[in-house]
Amino acid sequence: MHVPPDTAANPSPDPGRITHAVFRTLHATNAELERFAWLGDELAIAIWRRQTEEEETAYIRPGHHTLSYYLGGGYRTERNELPGLFGSPGRLCTLPDEHESRWVVRDKLRFLHIYFLPEHFTRRAVLELDREPRELTLADRTYFEHQQIARLCALLEHMPWQGPDALLRVNETAHAALSHLLQAQGALRRDPVLKGGLSPVVRRRLADYIEARLDQQITLGMLADIACLSEYHLARMFRISFGMPPYAWIASRRVDRARQLLRTSALPLQQVADACGYADLSHFSHRFRSSVGASPRQYRSVMA
Repeated sequence: MHVPPDTAANPSPDPGRITHAVFRTLHATNAELERFAWLGDELAIAIWRRQTEEEETAYIRPGHHTLSYYLGGGYRTERNELPGLFGSPGRLCTLPDEHESRWVVRDKLRFLHIYFLPEHFTRRAVLELDREPRELTLADRTYFEHQQIARLCALLEHMPWQGPDALLRVNETAHAALSHLLQAQGALRRDPVLKGGLSPVVRRRLADYIEARLDQQITLGMLADIACLSEYHLARMFRISFGMPPYAWIASRRVDRARQLLRTSALPLQQVADACGYADLSHFSHRFRSSVGASPRQYRSVMA
């Protein structure tokens, strides 16, 4: 198998929390890895090429989500569970973490994969759909079409994937694709058992309170007062309904606000830091680099 030099030593370098099961399944077949990159934020991207007379490939509860976009071929590739439905360039598939599927691959096929964790839907579920993360999962879809997602995947194919500046652009584009994916293919879980957690009204109240005060100190006690709960119970119920503890949610929203301001405004870095509630410019730079993988100045120069 031909592997680009930067992935030849280890085809799944530093996998983080992604089990990488789909990648490893393909790696064990005759598929050739054209390109691979870790994008930060527990996101990975790959382009694969296959040519075979006929071969079956199975994905069994991979433990992570995969978005697949056909770049070329696939005209005789079908899923065992959906006989007679074939792929073609521009078509998309979603492979959820808990799904099982078996594919019959024939002739030539070239495709792009984005690998991501179920937790990537967590913040988006609350912010974009006003849903609890526990209510949603990724739908299991085969050969669907979506103009915006396809356009972003086509962009990813032609973008450079090496170097910090390039990876920032690829990361942003992949996140945009996942946002569209949530809107189009986020599915309600069947008969979800939602024990504990906050009521929708309290969840929205807390989310709005945090958004309005990202430039200020926000304490657990303040949030507990808003929810009319003890600090102990608020911390437990917040984690259930937001998918992460309060401090992590606030930190992620501050970074998101900083990213937006760096992309869309000419504010000095100190003012961006102030607007996002960081103690000083050094604290802002450290937190931003830790989350994004680049300094605020570098991010602005690339994305603005």
